[in-house]
Amino acid sequence: MYTLAMDTSNQAMSVAVMQDQTLLATTTINHQKTHSEQLLPTIKTLLAAAGLRVAQLDRIVVADGPGSYTGIRIAVTTAKTLAYTLNKTLVGISSLAVLAAGVTRTPALIVPLMDARRQNVFTGGYQWVDDQLTSVIADAHLPLTQLLKEVQILGQPVVFVGVDVPKFAPAIRATLGAQATFADPLSAYPQASRLALLGQVAAPVSVFDFVPRYLRLTEAERTWLQTHHDEGHEPYVEKV
Repeated sequence: MYTLAMDTSNQAMSVAVMQDQTLLATTTINHQKTHSEQLLPTIKTLLAAAGLRVAQLDRIVVADGPGSYTGIRIAVTTAKTLAYTLNKTLVGISSLAVLAAGVTRTPALIVPLMDARRQNVFTGGYQWVDDQLTSVIADAHLPLTQLLKEVQILGQPVVFVGVDVPKFAPAIRATLGAQATFADPLSAYPQASRLALLGQVAAPVSVFDFVPRYLRLTEAERTWLQTHHDEGHEPYVEKV
């Protein structure tokens, strides 16, 4: 099975092409050039490097959030377009799971963190069970203090991972002490090869029903709700 995996949910962009468990080509870029400019050319370059035509792909795997609204939409829209036009299988994987998958060979609880501003974080809890990454704490948007209290109650070793972890490290140490450890700096960046492996064993989704996991309202939604308290509605940023 040939798999194309892509993650543009935050500043770092990662794309990979794999054949089953074998990595054929990958690129991770971490600078300010926009993902909308980089993603398609990167996919084209990697497919050429792997000696593949886009029609040979079997599965498209995308990190579907949480993270940057704009970043998520770029990869999700690209993945859905490719899957639809080429009639390929589509799979969405949590961006937090992608980070957690970079921390291997540990029985500890793995807690990926993304800064969601105002002392809030996007986070979840994962563990390796029989060589499969398993979600044990659902992905959520919540205050850092609440997360740390919940982890403290569990009383088990925990590994924090993500590029935003250093800014929260003092608070983490103050609350958890020796219970907390930190992944190495390179593990803080998403690796599309890990994303591809997760996507190979995950259930496919319908292109028409697939929506990102933003985990919080946009600023526009919050503003609208402040003046429309009594009107029923459906989510506004659900579809891409």
